[in-house]
Amino acid sequence: MKGYLIANLDIHDQPTFQRYREQVMPVIAQYGGRNIIRGGDVENLEGHLGLKRLVVLEFPSLEAARAFYECPEYASIKALRLQSTVSEVALVGGYDDA
Repeated sequence: MKGYLIANLDIHDQPTFQRYREQVMPVIAQYGGRNIIRGGDVENLEGHLGLKRLVVLEFPSLEAARAFYECPEYASIKALRLQSTVSEVALVGGYDDA
């Protein structure tokens, strides 16, 4: 079953966030991840989710998503994100219809 990392980011320091973006993709790929959604336009249809910059990463499994988030390679890169954004991040298991 696939695993997803979902993040809602409110960026307040664009130069530092750009450094984060330049470094994070190789680490995501190292854990089998890929971008599904990366900051596209959001159109609220019902209610207000408070989404700013929505990011959805897909991994082969929830365990792979967690391994990425907790890995030492990501720790220093994550510090750049925490410095440059207000972030909400969740891990979500995918649907398995089998």
